[in-house]
Amino acid sequence: MTLLPDSGLSLAAEFPEPTHEQWQGLVEGVLRKTGRNVSGTDAEDALSTTIEDGLTTRPLYTAADDPGDGGLPGFAPFTRGGTPSGPTPSGWDVRQRHARTDAARTNEAVLEDLANGTTSLWLAVGETGVPVSALGDALDGVYLDLAPVALDAGDEFPAAAAELLRLFDERDVARDAARGTLGADPLGRLARTGDETPGLQAAAAELAQLCHREYPGLRALVVDALPYHEAGGSAAQELGCSLAAGVAALRDLDAAGLPFEAACAQLEFRYAATADQFLTIAKLRAARRLWARVAEVGGAGPAGAAQRQHAVTSSVMMTRRDPWVNMLRTTVASLAAGVGGADAVTVLPFDHTLGLPDSFARRIARNTSTILIEESHLGRVIDPAGGSWYVERLTDDLAHAAWAWFQEIERAGGQRAALRDGLVATRLAATWEARSEKLARRREPVTGVSEFPQLAEVPVVRDTPPPAPAGGLPTVHRDDAFEALRSRSDAHLASTGARPRVLLAALGPAAAHTARVTFASNLFQSGGIEPVHDPVTIDATTAADALTASGAAIACLCSSDPLYAEQAEEVAAALKSAGATRVYLAGRPGEQRETFTRAGVDEFVAAGDDAVAVLSAALDHLGVAR
Repeated sequence: MTLLPDSGLSLAAEFPEPTHEQWQGLVEGVLRKTGRNVSGTDAEDALSTTIEDGLTTRPLYTAADDPGDGGLPGFAPFTRGGTPSGPTPSGWDVRQRHARTDAARTNEAVLEDLANGTTSLWLAVGETGVPVSALGDALDGVYLDLAPVALDAGDEFPAAAAELLRLFDERDVARDAARGTLGADPLGRLARTGDETPGLQAAAAELAQLCHREYPGLRALVVDALPYHEAGGSAAQELGCSLAAGVAALRDLDAAGLPFEAACAQLEFRYAATADQFLTIAKLRAARRLWARVAEVGGAGPAGAAQRQHAVTSSVMMTRRDPWVNMLRTTVASLAAGVGGADAVTVLPFDHTLGLPDSFARRIARNTSTILIEESHLGRVIDPAGGSWYVERLTDDLAHAAWAWFQEIERAGGQRAALRDGLVATRLAATWEARSEKLARRREPVTGVSEFPQLAEVPVVRDTPPPAPAGGLPTVHRDDAFEALRSRSDAHLASTGARPRVLLAALGPAAAHTARVTFASNLFQSGGIEPVHDPVTIDATTAADALTASGAAIACLCSSDPLYAEQAEEVAAALKSAGATRVYLAGRPGEQRETFTRAGVDEFVAAGDDAVAVLSAALDHLGVAR
């Protein structure tokens, strides 16, 4: 290749090819400047990050990291896509969820969505949505041969499926034109409620046989991995549980006499898409690869081995405070789902955790996919992440971790036994406990909650949704611990007319204290404690007046280490003399800890501390009720 037709200049001829060892040498030089004397692979390891499931992301990937077994889109092992054409040309199925109990309002929302970009419907029916008897009213005016319907009816799926099939006949929808999912998921019901309703397995098998015989475009069963994700499970645990649940469903269908390949074709898998875009991409790619292996062992051909995927933006990542930020989280998650090759994508509205979404929230949700498909042209590329050495390695590592967990579940007697005996619950709880530690220490920051919260934000109020199934695996959110702190502050505000306060006692000029003032302000606001930074700077002579004027009972010293050495003792003593019941210092005191403690500093706060523990104790100290 040349720059100009007759120039004779090679585009890269004058640039020698660097080696991996040369890059490591440069890393060594940078790390030495930080006081870390490491070399070779140790230098590279110093920049690596350990994530869940024992996986490691490295700072550099090369062709040597490519596992090289991804195949081609539409061919085994289906890592690169379930069909040769991927999402092209029109993109993925934009599937909107509806969970209102009022059939008329559901119908209004459904028609609005279908007229403005939604291509299929995900309807909650029964105890968590419209009554089964009102399904026809909810779908009034919907062209059922054009808009596929996915039912979510819990243990009422037999009645809901029968009603949908009746509607197909009533509205003259040809049986080979019917599309959608009937939503039978006995194991998902067990995971969510801890109960097994008698007869659900047999009813699911009957529906599968009926669809196989008469409705080629319908799938009877859903393998829903969301309960495992929503209980705090890792990506590998979500995948392993989905494989075990899928295998359990195949065993049930085999016992009912359905051929293996036909049984595979009756399953749709549902996964969570998170704002960790690369992990989501790898998870969906690994899921197809793993299921292809299951299907291969069972003797299924290509028609049954390609996994049908429905990706749903994670409710675990969504926050109740500053919910507008959820729009950004769901955008990244839906992009990852599309790039990962999901067949259908549901973007949960930004107000999902607050209640039933309004029209604006649903519009933003459906337009998120529309922008990615129509304006960003994401659907025009087959497997956009394919060939990335990082993504290919992460896909392979995740697949191996998930397969190991799947094998452990199988050795324990399968998914049903693992749910009954508590194996799944115990493992997911351990994973969530470890992640909760990171969240509490803000090593996994949550924007608008643990970082950059806004105490003065106007609450977003939504209609109360039907109660979710309970009794089985728990449902967690990343903001749970901080939400509990903020709720205590809200209750205090409602009962007293003011939030608990802290004086940010800044020492010296702004250049010296701004960084730690920002840190302390974020810290205390994340617990619902209002920071008062007035005056901008104080000293030992003005500390008492500043504390009195702030109305705060506690104070936090904020400045640079040199100024702490000069002023912290006197200012801390002055604050204590003025009535401060607790004095914090932002930073790590090192050798001066005892000196500062004698002067009146009660606690030192710094990045990496357990913020939830610090804030909970502060609220207790201030007399804020739990």
